[in-house]
Amino acid sequence: MQVNTIDASMLAKMFLAGAKNLESKKEWINELNVFPVPDGDTGTNMTMTIMAAAAEVSNLGEHPDMKSLAKAISSGSLRGARGNSGVILSQLFRGFTKGISEYDTIDVVVLCDALQKAVETAYKAVMKPKEGTILTVAKGGADKALELIGETDDLVYYIDEVIKHADYVLSQTPEMLPVLKQAGVVDSGGQGLITVLKGAYDALLGKEIDYTIEGASQGSGVVKISAQTEQEIKFGYCTEFIIVLNNPLSEQEELNFKGFLESIGDSIVVVADDEITKVHVHTNDPGLAIQRALTYGSLSKIKIDNMREEHQEKLIKDAEKVAAEQKDEENKKRSQKDAEEEAKANEPRKDMGFISVSIGEGINEIFKGLGVDYIIAGGQTMNPSTEDMLNAIEEVNADNIFILPNNKNIILAANQAASLMEEKNIYVIPTKTVPQGITALINFMPDKTAEENAEQMTAELENVKTGQVTYAVRDTLIDDKEIKQGDYMGIGDSSILSVGQDMDKVIKEMVAQMVDEDSSIISVYYGEEIEEDAAEVLGNELEELYPDCEVEVHSGGQPIYYYVISVE
Repeated sequence: MQVNTIDASMLAKMFLAGAKNLESKKEWINELNVFPVPDGDTGTNMTMTIMAAAAEVSNLGEHPDMKSLAKAISSGSLRGARGNSGVILSQLFRGFTKGISEYDTIDVVVLCDALQKAVETAYKAVMKPKEGTILTVAKGGADKALELIGETDDLVYYIDEVIKHADYVLSQTPEMLPVLKQAGVVDSGGQGLITVLKGAYDALLGKEIDYTIEGASQGSGVVKISAQTEQEIKFGYCTEFIIVLNNPLSEQEELNFKGFLESIGDSIVVVADDEITKVHVHTNDPGLAIQRALTYGSLSKIKIDNMREEHQEKLIKDAEKVAAEQKDEENKKRSQKDAEEEAKANEPRKDMGFISVSIGEGINEIFKGLGVDYIIAGGQTMNPSTEDMLNAIEEVNADNIFILPNNKNIILAANQAASLMEEKNIYVIPTKTVPQGITALINFMPDKTAEENAEQMTAELENVKTGQVTYAVRDTLIDDKEIKQGDYMGIGDSSILSVGQDMDKVIKEMVAQMVDEDSSIISVYYGEEIEEDAAEVLGNELEELYPDCEVEVHSGGQPIYYYVISVE
């Protein structure tokens, strides 16, 4: 098989196939990201990113043009991007689509140029690119694509070689990042990218793939009977009649007649007496039933209904009813929203506002108490998208808005949202933990300018040390610490501080490495699995161990982490 050009329709199929392949393997990719903390979400983030774009692509129909397809992929992935891996994937798509949007078809040269633009765009989006990640895998594929220029015009061979080399580069990522080698895994983001490419390649080869994407709009129009409904209505004609018998049916004749009806349909009812027989049958050939019945006598009250037509009419009526209900509901929501927007529009616009990502009800309340205008639910395993950030920005009635991501995996999405917003000034404070977010808010000064506050809030992050206590989901060796599945771990800002089977001991060993002579405050946020009494006991013990520090205990309600502890 040889292919020299790819048109927009084929590229759309390839993209959807890549998305479906990633979706089917997202849990496996999540597991690669778990080493050994139970917060692997790379597969989920990449899948939600590409599926946002896939929904846009599906809405284009079967015969899109290249420019519309490029816009759908770029815009959909950009707004749907979640987590570092999702943002980088969206940037790869953004660069790639820049390289193809002006062409009607893609050949080897155009594809090569698009791959170079993809890698260039993605690297620019990351402030400090790290090798051994999805970026390295993408660059490996693009380098191979450049190397092969002039050797072939066959896209099947060309793409296969590019994927093979990118896969080889993926296999080498543990040699580039020690943490991967210690955990015995390859980079999860790179694996996600390879999964997308392999799915797309399968579509190019003509393999049978389900291109249906959930979330794509179906459009309005005439309600048609689906193939599934056709199967459900196996026999289409409801046939009823009465036989005026020439002679009473014998028991055997009645059985034979029922047997014949069963051979041509279902839902059979035959009620006979000496003079008449009432017959009901669902069949695709009412004539056969009538012809057989005439051998027993004359017919009366013949009634034949097309059940498929009746079902279609019902579908149309049901659809009209649902549409009317939806319209009423939408009108109510629109009226409510209009009223809220009018009220908001009448409110004077604030100079400065705050958006914070939060991970539990207790921490939500703390942020609200510190003046946060809008809380975005998120954190590990649940990274908000660029679209979530943009929606939050729209809700905050302020000229200058500070975003607190409170997780290193959310900062890129926040920055991407900031770059897309023109009407308001957005300041992303690069908070990597909830305690950093709280510290940033505490150091906000209303009498200073937004720029001065952004600088001050960011500078204060260096004074916060954060430790998080969770459990290990696999055996591994990290930071020279042997970790067994089920062990408790105390994880600091840049390394694992303590490991063991006794949670209390792990916590205290972790805190001991965080406290120094300048420390004055220890804040304890206990998670959803910890009882208040147990947290209070821990707080009292830390007060005894560190009498020069003020110890605060708060209900955080966060999942995954038993405790989040900060030291300032």
